[in-house]
Amino acid sequence: LALSSTSHPREPTMAAADSTSLEGALLGMGNPLLDISAEVGQDILDKYEVTMNNAILAEEKHVPLYEELTSGYSVDYIAGGATQNSIRVAQWMLGVAGATAYTGSIGKDAFGTQLKAAAAKDGVNALYMEDDTTPTGTCAVLIKDKERSLVANIAAANNFKIDHLSTDAMQAVIKGSKLVYSAGFFLTVSPASMIAAGKHAAETGNYFATNLSAPFLCSVFKEQMHSVLPYADIVFGNESEAAAFAEANSFAGASVAEVATKIAALPKASGTHARLAIITQGSDPTIVAVD
Repeated sequence: LALSSTSHPREPTMAAADSTSLEGALLGMGNPLLDISAEVGQDILDKYEVTMNNAILAEEKHVPLYEELTSGYSVDYIAGGATQNSIRVAQWMLGVAGATAYTGSIGKDAFGTQLKAAAAKDGVNALYMEDDTTPTGTCAVLIKDKERSLVANIAAANNFKIDHLSTDAMQAVIKGSKLVYSAGFFLTVSPASMIAAGKHAAETGNYFATNLSAPFLCSVFKEQMHSVLPYADIVFGNESEAAAFAEANSFAGASVAEVATKIAALPKASGTHARLAIITQGSDPTIVAVD
């Protein structure tokens, strides 16, 4: 097992490839949300009992937060959700229209229409499942002193069904992809879909990547996480999530490097690719472990 760290950002590089080979190369599956972003004071954080550098699912006590932000603060509306954000950035970096695709569940409403338009504008092939009974999900992005806290009301995103993956359009995208990425937040909705994508990657020699995504997922959704990890060729996380993963798995107090090493060495469904565990630490060096 190899371990390394880096603190020097590099320019993104890719092997030489024409636009045809990149078409549909990357597929994301996740919880599409409309981000409502605002700079707030400590009073809002205290009122809704949220902490910085964290991400949680909205509870009943958080429901008034969204209206309070839109009515009392200067807000930005952004097509978001962890996986969708990653796919949109990847699309921008690749620079080839249709290089990426994305799926998740949205509502048949104005926010859903806005999300579809944003994805299309960014060159992402969005294949949303549309729920006509539940509104499109939203996420409060609370910013204070250059840190943020996320409170997600995933709404329609919570209703994604694995059957959507069987549609002709989705099957074509899945079979044409080279890498499927699904952030850990999708564990709360459809771990079965993540496993299905992971199994396909293992059977075809392609790649499946995931992300620890938030500390609470490592404990509250521990069982689901460990059902998906055997299929993961690449696992991302940050130092807070690494600490939570260690605590949930009986090695609390382990260093970030030790956690990365343990994640890389977890059982794997396919031996085609060595697993990479990549743990970021803000301005500190990023830890990379490979089994």
